[in-house]
Amino acid sequence: MTTVSPTPHTTPVAAPLTAPPVSAAQTPPPSMRLRELAFGAACAAAVRAAARLRVADALGETPVSAAELALIVDAEPVPLGRLLRALCCYGIFEETADGKFVHTEMSRLLREDDPNSLRYISLWCTEPWTWEVWPRLDDAVRSGASVFPDTFGKGFFEYLHQDAGESAQVFNRAMTTSSVQSAQDVADLLDLTGVSSVADIGGGQGHVLASLLEKHPSVRGTLLDLPGVVARADARLREGGVLAERVRIVPGDCREDIPVEADLYIIKNILEWDDESTRRTLRNVVAAARPGARVVIIENLVDDSPSMRFTTAMDLLLLLNVGGAKHTRESLVGRMSDAGLLVGEVHPVNAYLHAFECAVP
Repeated sequence: MTTVSPTPHTTPVAAPLTAPPVSAAQTPPPSMRLRELAFGAACAAAVRAAARLRVADALGETPVSAAELALIVDAEPVPLGRLLRALCCYGIFEETADGKFVHTEMSRLLREDDPNSLRYISLWCTEPWTWEVWPRLDDAVRSGASVFPDTFGKGFFEYLHQDAGESAQVFNRAMTTSSVQSAQDVADLLDLTGVSSVADIGGGQGHVLASLLEKHPSVRGTLLDLPGVVARADARLREGGVLAERVRIVPGDCREDIPVEADLYIIKNILEWDDESTRRTLRNVVAAARPGARVVIIENLVDDSPSMRFTTAMDLLLLLNVGGAKHTRESLVGRMSDAGLLVGEVHPVNAYLHAFECAVP
């Protein structure tokens, strides 16, 4: 065998006889990544199972084994360990060197008592009906329409409230959680200098309005949404609530009429169902508002956002269940301009929401 002595300008490198072990942190090759994506339903199902079993709620601050957790959540230890192992691959829980499990930043978000909890959002995105419509995405792409009526024999919301009571409750909890969490971000963003009245149009239970009124004691507010929605308005806004004297609750459909005059109109996450309802809502705001009134439209975007994986997925789900769509910045500006609004600056509210400042001419 011949060897070569190194010179001051060379460094000997030994060629490995076998490939080095692959770290879990390394990026897999495209072929494996595509396999993982095709198996994405397994990840979604694992998140759903953990949320339904309340594994995150059962796990405290001390590392525990799968067997110990199984006793708490009423599950079999070996399958639970397999579930946890799968979730650890995605950073949801972490396994210690001695085979026990601890929380991560993501697993804590599955706890119901976490202030930023995503437990109900996770359940909502994986409800039983979703597994029926996702396989028909190609049909929806071909037709450009919802596949829900053909799959279930009725429209999405009709099915939800007539045939899927538990799913409807999950939907309500998920929407409430999302609204509560973003309400303070909206209140922190908006400058209400010179504003004495705010109207929250299609404002759900009024969490955004309540946060604004708490921050600005001289401002009065109006909440407008469907009768069944405002009947469950935030307790702070209802009769006897701490903000009730400064609030008017108006049952109504913003697609039909907006009988409200205000200095500032807020429209958040309701312009995604279909183009016609979007146009009617925006035109009704312009018709109701006095010249110079401010309109702030807050939406998720499928472009120009760090949350594009989430928003593009929601965009496809909207296509499947109601034939709706999330907006691009350009499409939303186009809808607002067509309605007669003067579009100003666009501000990020948080990682997944943008606020469009507009004015009524």
